[in-house]
Amino acid sequence: MDYAASLLNHLPISRRGTGFKNLLGKIGYLAPSQLDIIVDAYEFGAQAHEGQRRYSGELYITHPVAVAGILADLHLDYQSITAALMHDVIEDTPMAKAQIADRFGQEIAGIVDGVSKLDQLSFDSRAEAQVESFRKMMLAMVEDIRVILLKLADRLHNMQTLGALPADKQHRIARETLDIYAPIANRLGVYNIKTNLETLGFQYTFPYRYRVLEKAVNKTRGNQRQLVRKISDRLSNTLDEIGITNQVHGRQKHLYSIYRKMLEKQRSLNEITDVFGFRIIVQSSDDCYRALGVSHTLYKPVPGRFKDFIAIPRLNGYESLHTTLLGPNGIPIEVQIRTEEMNRVAESGIAAHWQYKATDKQIIPPQIRAREWLKSITEMQSAANSEEFMEHVKVDLFPDNVYVFTPKGTIMRLPRGSTCVDFAYAVHTDVGNRCVAAKIDRRLVPLRTQIKNGTTVEIVTAKSANPDPRWVSFVVTAKARYSVRQYLKNLQHGEARDLGRRLLNQALRDAGSSLRKISRDRMKSILDELGMHDTNELFEKVGLGERLAPLVTKILLETPSTDSSGTTISSPIAIAGTENLIISYARCCHPIPGDAIMGYLSAGRGIVVHRTVCGNLSEFRKQPDKWIAVNWEEAIEREFSVEITAEILNKPGALAEIAARIGDSESNIEQVSIKDRQEEEYADLTFLILVRDRIHLAKVIRRIRSMPVVKKISRNCA
Repeated sequence: MDYAASLLNHLPISRRGTGFKNLLGKIGYLAPSQLDIIVDAYEFGAQAHEGQRRYSGELYITHPVAVAGILADLHLDYQSITAALMHDVIEDTPMAKAQIADRFGQEIAGIVDGVSKLDQLSFDSRAEAQVESFRKMMLAMVEDIRVILLKLADRLHNMQTLGALPADKQHRIARETLDIYAPIANRLGVYNIKTNLETLGFQYTFPYRYRVLEKAVNKTRGNQRQLVRKISDRLSNTLDEIGITNQVHGRQKHLYSIYRKMLEKQRSLNEITDVFGFRIIVQSSDDCYRALGVSHTLYKPVPGRFKDFIAIPRLNGYESLHTTLLGPNGIPIEVQIRTEEMNRVAESGIAAHWQYKATDKQIIPPQIRAREWLKSITEMQSAANSEEFMEHVKVDLFPDNVYVFTPKGTIMRLPRGSTCVDFAYAVHTDVGNRCVAAKIDRRLVPLRTQIKNGTTVEIVTAKSANPDPRWVSFVVTAKARYSVRQYLKNLQHGEARDLGRRLLNQALRDAGSSLRKISRDRMKSILDELGMHDTNELFEKVGLGERLAPLVTKILLETPSTDSSGTTISSPIAIAGTENLIISYARCCHPIPGDAIMGYLSAGRGIVVHRTVCGNLSEFRKQPDKWIAVNWEEAIEREFSVEITAEILNKPGALAEIAARIGDSESNIEQVSIKDRQEEEYADLTFLILVRDRIHLAKVIRRIRSMPVVKKISRNCA
């Protein structure tokens, strides 16, 4: 009897039926002293969870033991196994982190704490608590990747026993698994856990679809089995003939993979012919390429379906050759070719070469790539709130990559759909913030251009440049989106303070006073009363519409000035047209310079400018305190959106003629829509165009109205 098995005899009989015997059978690779610590942790966890049961009725300790078993299958170190046996102790028992640290050390206590939820804190909603818990876990993972491996194992066992929970909980947990945990497992390359999470998540999120698809796949499996064996034997025998040691495995794709393919390609199961794939395991990278040649000799390759992840590995360290071949009867077959070492990484990802127990602390490529991703997470941890942090991480969890080159030949991996701005931020945050132009294969392109595989991208920067707010609408990577938003937030705060100062000063002037006339003591007492730290905070809240200048004025002054009718006097704020972050223009009426306008103070958005003829004013005027007088500054140098509709004769070329007239009038078209009328000979064309002011708009309308095909033209307003 080996040492691990003998340890079972030291446990009380009541504790031997919890699955711990199976766990001991899996961890024989650990040293005896480490096994002693694991047994001690099991005793500690069992005592802490004494009397607790799961929804299924089992003793609660069976869950931590099963989680530890999943980690043991990955051959993780003893600290991970130990932490797994106690991972719910902080959350579900009176035990504290300090007690674990005293008995098992800070390292193990840190892993347990990192995976624990935040139930001890109070949140406004369950969703907020879940997101904040996820944020904490991700940041703990930055310090120690074993935290997320433990969390993935925890989630996998919870999914395996999900049937004991009510249906609403099953659906919520399964949806979260598909959205978050399976992609994390994929990002870290832990393929076995990822596949199981996807299958179980699919089963409980879409139970009916799962059953129908499972039944259909099982029905066709018998017909395919003989074909799979025939192809496997032919590949293996041919490789043997040329002296390449090999293993060939035919496999069925898991159901969720088939389901995703059906969704993405909008096809039925009958049209998805490549539900089986083949994996060829050889001894060296050189053999991989030789085996690829043999495969292409036996079966014709499908053009454009070859991927070399050996020369350029995926972000999670995955290496393999992928090719799609036309098999017997023209059936597409997918083939993956890799070495045993590559296969181990493909199955277990970052857990394949666990180095915490190594004395030299050697870091291997999968860990390097995982740490690159974790580094990007640390840059996002200053996000304003947990929901924003969650959004950034989610964006980074689906890296369908493209591979591009820097001018110096360095390979950069980016998610598919990434733009030149995403590339710039991937190089460095400062490069992104200062980029003004981009070159793809030495040709100048717009910054919003999507980059493609194999191209060389060069970024042109300028010291005086700053991020453009419009970048947020097209960047793909979390780092780029976060960096631009952070810049805009800082910019918004500054502009909001300036606007708030102007609004408050003006309100005070209307009341016969000014900020200079307010004493420091009076201002300090008002700030204390409002719960603010300084005047900058007050100005910012006024500028963002969270505090109303007239009401703050009433607090600062005992009696504001009024006119003869008793109405507070208010002078208009001058709108320069450039305050795009804290002054916006209503899309319902599209005000432009020359229009009579009013400003509405919207909490968090600052001033929203409407035309006085806007139909929404009747609704907004139910809150008179939020309306302020505004007018246009003279000589505004920018363009504004405005919407016009032309009733035209429905004949070929009419749209092109009108678009040409708009262009000749020095105006650009942002959007156009066509609506057929009941009278077939007529149609309505609605244009969203850019103009400088009312005079420019009148010029555009005159030129369109003079066209024979135009029956009527008007400017739109809500």
